Amino acid sequence: MYAAQSALAQYKRINTESALEGASPHQLIQMLLNGAMERLVQAKAAISRHDVAQKGLLLGKAISIVGGLRASLDDDADPQMTSNLSSLYDYMQRRLLEANVSNDVAIIDEVAGLLATIKDGWDAIAPAPASQPQID
Repeated sequence: MYAAQSALAQYKRINTESALEGASPHQLIQMLLNGAMERLVQAKAAISRHDVAQKGLLLGKAISIVGGLRASLDDDADPQMTSNLSSLYDYMQRRLLEANVSNDVAIIDEVAGLLATIKDGWDAIAPAPASQPQID
């Protein structure tokens, strides 16, 4: 059983590394948003199973991902928007810490909703694919 789990973990790691290598900066942000949202779903499941250690690990990962999103903000792009997003990411991190301490699924749902709203906006501004040269 351990060998199968180890092989699956290695496959997932290689698959993720391959996706990261070919990803644009826009796609990397999408991947971070997806990753944070997945960790929140998994943390809620851990709470329902009363798996305190796993819940803490998953919420810690979500907090780290949100921190990575915050660190990736570009002040030069739009200082007002960057400031607002930075404050929102800070709020999400603090709320997730609260959720971890209190096992509060409602707080996790709140943060997941905020991340979903950001993701929807981010997905809507997806860069246009590079045009293919025309052969005449």
